[in-house]
Amino acid sequence: MSLRLSAIVIAKNEAHNIKGCLDSLAFCDERIVVDGGSDDDTARLAEANGAKVTVTKEWRGFGHQKNLALSLATGDWVLSLDADERVSEELAAEIRTAITEGLFEAYEMPRLSTFCGRPMRHSGWYPDYVLRLFRRGRARFSDDLVHERVVCDGPVGRLKAALTHHPVLRLEDSLSRMDRYSTARAEMIVNSGRRVSFFTGLVRGWWTFIQTYFIRLGFLDGREGFLLAVANAEGTYYRYMKAWLKGRDRG
Repeated sequence: MSLRLSAIVIAKNEAHNIKGCLDSLAFCDERIVVDGGSDDDTARLAEANGAKVTVTKEWRGFGHQKNLALSLATGDWVLSLDADERVSEELAAEIRTAITEGLFEAYEMPRLSTFCGRPMRHSGWYPDYVLRLFRRGRARFSDDLVHERVVCDGPVGRLKAALTHHPVLRLEDSLSRMDRYSTARAEMIVNSGRRVSFFTGLVRGWWTFIQTYFIRLGFLDGREGFLLAVANAEGTYYRYMKAWLKGRDRG
């Protein structure tokens, strides 16, 4: 009897992405989408593409949403994707082989992300190994508001084929993403009890640009590499400035 593979996706206002994501997961035995109360057609499109859809009205963070999706999976193995990620035919074949052999309890895979249409092979964005495939019952997601991770009980292997990721199609997407993520990360900083000063954002923001553009060879990614370095620096700057303001307001 072959092992069953469940794909889980969390989404909110991803009508422009959800069909492409689910199409790339057609090789899975089950596709589950947890919609975080979208204002667009995300849930309807997911159902139309054969996914089992659960809609939640309360957003409690990425980790919580993914653990909810995980609790709905019934397969022997689970593959977790974001709506802006895609599985190639090559990666799909490698995933099927991995779960059949079962040499590890989970698998990382390299992720190739694009920024304004350009694949970013430097800037700290590649190979960017992410743990997305695991045996059900042997792993769960951390409860972080953002940048959650998979916590696995057992050895972790690595796949070779890359997961493709399209987080920033336009520069406007980068600005919106930066605002959302910096707010969530600032909340995490404040909740952890860390104290940051006004100058923390200035220093960390500048250092992030240096790291992205020079140390991580972002200049080899062309003009888009420069745009990404600036966006990363701004995200860091606003994260710590928001944390400083929240801490100041809380006394």
